[in-house]
Amino acid sequence: QVQLVESGGGSVQAGGSLRLSCAASGRTFSSYTMGWFRQAPGKEREFVAAISLNGRRTYYTDSVKGRFTISRDNAKNTVYLQMNSLKPEDTAVYYCAADGTRGVLIRTTVSGYDYWGQGTQVTVSS
Repeated sequence: QVQLVESGGGSVQAGGSLRLSCAASGRTFSSYTMGWFRQAPGKEREFVAAISLNGRRTYYTDSVKGRFTISRDNAKNTVYLQMNSLKPEDTAVYYCAADGTRGVLIRTTVSGYDYWGQGTQVTVSS
């Protein structure tokens, strides 16, 4: 099992930046594909970005490509989401998630992830 704790959320104006962090417990962090999801009020949770076990492969939803960057530091058991050029439509609770299947496939659905953090609020004002 792995426990995930997100941090770094907050309120920013449009065009600003935030860096989210997700710290994982346990000694097998490098065995998990990691993902970021978000959920806006009244909407379903949606995929944002994911990163492979060794960090060499990343995948993004179209709406954040070129603005968000996912990265990981396996030595620190941490995954990051650098968010630049933020827009009001990026406002949501952001969740970190871990895929425990230890495979090479990068999953983009909520059901593909086994462990979740508690979420951190990101609010972007116009």
